[in-house]
Amino acid sequence: MTTLVFGHKSPDTDSTGSPIIWAWYMNEVQGVPAKPVLLGEPNTEAAFMLQRWSLDKPEIIEDVADGQACVVVDTNNPAELPANINGADVRAIIDHHKLVGGLETRGPIEVTIRPVACTATIMHDLIGADMDKMPEAIKCAMLTCILSDTLEFRSPTTTDHDREVAEKLAAELGISIPDYAEEMFAAKSDISAFSDAELLRMDSKEYEVDGVKFRVSVLETTSPATVLNRKDSLMEAMKAVAEEDGVDQVLLFVVDILNEESTLIVPNDLVRTVAKKSFGAEAEGDTVALPGVVSRKKQIIPNLKV
Repeated sequence: MTTLVFGHKSPDTDSTGSPIIWAWYMNEVQGVPAKPVLLGEPNTEAAFMLQRWSLDKPEIIEDVADGQACVVVDTNNPAELPANINGADVRAIIDHHKLVGGLETRGPIEVTIRPVACTATIMHDLIGADMDKMPEAIKCAMLTCILSDTLEFRSPTTTDHDREVAEKLAAELGISIPDYAEEMFAAKSDISAFSDAELLRMDSKEYEVDGVKFRVSVLETTSPATVLNRKDSLMEAMKAVAEEDGVDQVLLFVVDILNEESTLIVPNDLVRTVAKKSFGAEAEGDTVALPGVVSRKKQIIPNLKV
């Protein structure tokens, strides 16, 4: 049976690239038939990565069958995985997020969760000397994942090891990190082809605070004005997305990569309260600036209060 390798729903660059990396390793080094798949359309930056390095876009799947062998990467949260994940045969987990719990396996498995900024960084270490066998295009995907998750080392989740691995890969590949990151972030900032609902779901995770269910959406961009110019229609779309997705409120943080701050869109009093209690920010209008806040994992989710 072919093992499916996948990350979380609403796949970002790491959840698109890491399945490709690990499926290559399983196939070519371990000799285990494996296939990378996605749980949704990749975001703009991930799509750029696939096109830039001529990598095939993995098949998008809706669910997994009973007994399907799989490896879960870049998440361990059942809410971000296929509905039947506990009916599948999970063989391994490789992740850099906190342990959530709720996954059930058929037997003992290998679990690797390390406090670094990117799953691809962990994979680099696990692959070890066999990195020499990796095709250049997949090494480029690994570099892209690390630069994406660290926001070119601006994110507070960045560790010295993430930086070391990225710089090592860039040197081997002859890639200028500043120049390439500029290409990546330009691609990520082009949202013209996406509807408001698509933008709200593109890079989002569900999270509950004191019984209030949120979809926490992050849009990382070098052109925040492009997103904020659409704030009126985005606020309207929040209502429909919340109803369709079974949450109480969508929170949208527009992350200004270059200036290292976020703007939270404030459509109602609930979000106004969240801004005050979570970040000490007084929202007088329909947006509020949050200086220094760029990481959902380290700065947004842990601080959310209602």
